[in-house]
This record gives sequence, C-alpha cells and structure tokens, in this order.
Amino acid sequence: MPNFILLAACAVLLWALNAQWLKRSGIVGPAALVALGSVMVLLDVDSFSTLLSLDAVQKSVEIILAVILFVDATEVRGGIFGGVGRAVSRLVLIALPLSLLMAVLFGLGLKPDADLFVLIVVACIVMPTDFATSTEILRSSALPARTRRILNVESGYNDGLVSPIFIMALALAKLSLSLGSQIPDPESLSGASLASVERHLDEFAAAFVNAVPATLGAILVGVLVGGISGYSVRKLSETREMSAPGTRYVMLLIPLICYGIATLPWLEANGFVAAFVAGLMYRLTRTWRTPKLAIGHGERSLVEDTAELAGLFVWFALGGVATFVTLKIGGVDWRALYFALAALTVARIVPVLISLLGTRFRWKERLLLGVVGPRGTATIVFGLLAYHALEGDQAFTVLTITVYTVILSIVLHGVLTPYVLTRMSRRRPDAAPSP
Repeated sequence: MPNFILLAACAVLLWALNAQWLKRSGIVGPAALVALGSVMVLLDVDSFSTLLSLDAVQKSVEIILAVILFVDATEVRGGIFGGVGRAVSRLVLIALPLSLLMAVLFGLGLKPDADLFVLIVVACIVMPTDFATSTEILRSSALPARTRRILNVESGYNDGLVSPIFIMALALAKLSLSLGSQIPDPESLSGASLASVERHLDEFAAAFVNAVPATLGAILVGVLVGGISGYSVRKLSETREMSAPGTRYVMLLIPLICYGIATLPWLEANGFVAAFVAGLMYRLTRTWRTPKLAIGHGERSLVEDTAELAGLFVWFALGGVATFVTLKIGGVDWRALYFALAALTVARIVPVLISLLGTRFRWKERLLLGVVGPRGTATIVFGLLAYHALEGDQAFTVLTITVYTVILSIVLHGVLTPYVLTRMSRRRPDAAPSP
C-alpha cells in the first residue's frame, strides 16, 4: 500500500473518531481533513507527486465522481426538478452557461496568452456547485424553504450537465496544446513529436465524432439500468420480496455498473452521464405513484455513506495537493488566487441575477441564490482528471486553481456564510425551523 493511502486512511479514521467534537467546535469536516492532508503529505512528498500521475488514481476519482453524480440525482424530492422547475431551469440553462463564459473571460483578462480550451476546462472545474463543504447552509432557517430546495436541486444537476462539456473541452485542450508546441517549426518535428501530435489528433477526432453517440449511449445505459432497477425494487418492495439491505446494495451497485458498461471499449460512452441519468431514472421509477415521491434516507444510506467516505479521501488528497502546489511554487500564485475568488463571487452572482430577471423572486432571495454557491468534491475530481490528462505548466496551473477555489470556498461558504446565516436567523425569533 502506498504511504499516502495509508496516511489518508489513518486521517479519515482520526476524523471519524472526532467528527462530533469537530462539529460542535464549528470546524467544517472537509477543512479538518484538508489540514491533516496538508501536514501529513510532508512526510513523503515524492510519493504523493508520483501517486497523482498513476492511471489507477484517475480511474479511482472517475468512479468516485460517478457515485457522487448518482447520489446527487437521487436526492431530489418530487418530480424531475423537485417542484421548482422554472427556477432550476433558469439556473442551469442560463446562469450556468453565463458563469462558464464569465470564468473564461476572467481567465483571458488575467492571462491573455492562455489557451482558450484550457480556460474552458478550468471553467468547467470551478463553476459546478457542491454542498459537501457547507451542508449546514441547507439546514439554516435564515434561508427560505424554496431557496434551500432550489439550491439543493441545482447542485444535483449542474455537475452532471457540465461533465460532457468538460470531457470535450479536455480533448480539445490536449490537441491545442500539442499543436501549439509542435507547429511553430514543422521542419524540426521529430518522429516522437509527430507521434504525439497524431495521438492527440486521434483522441480529439474520437471525442468529436463520438460525442453525440457517446452521450446517447450513456443516456441509454442510464435509462435502462436505472429505470429497470428502480421499477424492480418498487415492485418487489410492494410485495415484501425485497429486503432492506438488498435495496441499499442495489443503489450502491447501480452507478458502478453504469460506469462500467458505459466505459466498455466497444461502447466508449460517458460514464458520468450514465451514472447521473441512472440516478434520475431510478428515483423516478422507484418513487412512481408513492406518497412521498422521494427515496427514504434509510434506503439511500449505504450509497450516501460510501460517497461521503470516498469524498473524505478526496478532501485529504486536496490538502496534500495544496502542500505540493505551495512547495513547487514557493509561495502563492496570485493570478490563480484572483481567478478563484472571481469564480466564487462575480462569475456566480452576476449570472444568477441575470437568469432570474423577470421572475417573482425578491432581490434578497436572488442574492442569496447567487452568494450561496459552494464548490466541493466535484471540483476536486474534475481538477485531478484535468491534471492527469494535461501536461507541463498548464496541468500545474489547473491544479493550482482547483486548490485555491475549493479552499476559498471552504472559508467563504463553509465558515463565513453559515455564521452570517446563523446571525440572521437569531434576529428573526419568528423564523420557522428548517425541515
């Protein structure tokens, strides 16, 4: 077992033993693991840097993301959009594309010579919201119930919608960087350089040609596996032929099976889309014509706990990455820091406000929807995948921005925002408790 994985297991064990004490002390769980990871990686930095480049690590984070996307899709209550379809559709169809565009423009402003496709990759990494860093926000009585529901549904959809864009942009970025480094002097191209360019051209051609078939294939896999599984569980549960442990096992196995089928060599579909669609279909067919139109917590507990446990290892890895980045830079990359701050604030708030123009939302509620946009596990996983796929300084820059974005989000959304919301709720003695 690599030293870093052993250290990660010890850190997660230490966190589990002290989780309640940390919560009472106001310390965010991910923050504690990031701190442990940043310190423990100092024991063996070389082993950690080698581990980041392994193919096994890439596959592991891909599977983790597939499980997380499945969990996000199954958590929504009531219908496809949780009863807040108009607001969510505006946020994911208007605000999210505008946020991606603004992130790209900020990147060009800070570094005009940056590769456009790399900036698109970075935008896909930093803009999807995830409440892993700030679950307390969704329990705050200072937030209206409708706002909490919209935020929860939105966070479940935007990373699933961004993933195909991310994969296509990553293929384009690899091709663009390869051509940019080789084309200026065609006569000096060596056999190895030509082979590299041809390889990236083949990867891009495959990604471009297969983009629609791969997405359709992933949707089909998700619909079939998720829909049939959900229908079967519902029917067997109605006749009491399905045990409680069995339903939990089914929910854990579905994203793994969908990802596995979608990534078979003869299909080469998008495993993330397959897992996300499977979650939607499983929820719809499992809860069809049931009173609550939602999957019970007991049934989701195994896959949720698994996703959370995997996420804890990801948070520990983020701490290690933060130390690795700091040691390699020898300080702070201020341009990356400014970009991360802009992505968390302006690039989130302005598009949300624009998307809600003409609605009946009060301006206070619109501002809350814009301000509350934490980044978490999905951002880390996308960032690690991009770091593994890209090369040289571009890969390291992407990794640096990923680290700064999530750490700033822990501070802004995991510490400051819950504190402000708590103060707001204390000033409202008539505030209803969170459901």
